[in-house]
Amino acid sequence: MRNSGFFDKIIGSLPPCDRSGVEAFVKRIEKERALLETIFNSIQEGIVVLDGEGRVKYVNQAAVDLLGLPENVEGSAIFRLVRGVDWSSVVGEEGEWRKTARSEVEILYPEKRNLLVYIVPLDKDRNDAAVILTDITESKNRSLEELEEERVNAISLLAAGVAHEIGNPLNSLDIHLQLLERTLDSSQSEALELLKVARQEVARLDQVTSQFLQAVRSVKPAMIETDIKPLVIDTVKTLQAEIEEKQVKVKCEWPGHIPKIAGDPTQLRQAFLNLLKNAIQATPIDGEIKIECRSDNDTVSISFQDTGHGISQKNMSKVLTPYFSTKKGGTGLGLMVVERIVNAHGGKILVESEEHHGAKFTLQFPRASRRVRLLQPPPEEYSEKK
Repeated sequence: MRNSGFFDKIIGSLPPCDRSGVEAFVKRIEKERALLETIFNSIQEGIVVLDGEGRVKYVNQAAVDLLGLPENVEGSAIFRLVRGVDWSSVVGEEGEWRKTARSEVEILYPEKRNLLVYIVPLDKDRNDAAVILTDITESKNRSLEELEEERVNAISLLAAGVAHEIGNPLNSLDIHLQLLERTLDSSQSEALELLKVARQEVARLDQVTSQFLQAVRSVKPAMIETDIKPLVIDTVKTLQAEIEEKQVKVKCEWPGHIPKIAGDPTQLRQAFLNLLKNAIQATPIDGEIKIECRSDNDTVSISFQDTGHGISQKNMSKVLTPYFSTKKGGTGLGLMVVERIVNAHGGKILVESEEHHGAKFTLQFPRASRRVRLLQPPPEEYSEKK
């Protein structure tokens, strides 16, 4: 009952001698009803009162908002409004509400939510029941985040143990291979070649182990004002042997001034190293790699562009996916490490490619001190008019 029309009809049908007393009584009831309705509408939990047939008798505003109900919902069957609840388990064969029940459901309208649904029998004589709806979406998401954090921590501990158990034998194996290499002379070329291959495989396994550890272990960057130019130059020098072996040309383009960014030099160098190594491997012999730096009022960008086969359209969406790689023997972890480092620095990674025409990876970082844009002063004649 949402208005006093019903009460007015009752008062109008009474004899004159009884009207004044009954009218006062009915108005007091209506006032109390209005107060209760105000209280129910201020409650955050949704409340739906049902009759014995499961039809809506009363619904508060929170339930309307949670379920996206229409205005004239009274009389509608709850079984159609709230799906995912085993209503048959709480309704007896004769249609009576026989027990209290608790259920968790997911709804998609008016928006995706997780609701906790309590069903409570009320008056046995009238066979009414109340359905209480609680929005647990936020707490559910928080629980999932906590579980994910525990999972990541467990994987990190496992990765650290695996890296330790594998790293030590690899170091020992490499040392013994070096000692064995020293016992051979130049006449034993075949044995020397086999040792060279073995040491290369040891180095590759060591790199895979390091990348796996970096991919699963998130380390908070130690942020300081950083100039990225010397980091890039140092990265090129580190990979100089691979660049010369592939006979690749590396061309760097720098503006006159490069603003500093807030970053962790060690992590940034690792990101640049991964991208440049990928570019070297993708670029054909005698090809060219272009490293370019740009800046604006808000960001500093560094891009690595190769002249390889590029990335196909079907692979573009998977290029940053862990363990995805089109390279023979690739781990698919290098770009994952790059993305994690960039995200930790509040930056973005952009990928551009045209198949058979190379790929371009651009890292964008916020400037350490953003330039303030000043408005030009108004013309003198405008100032005079004002």
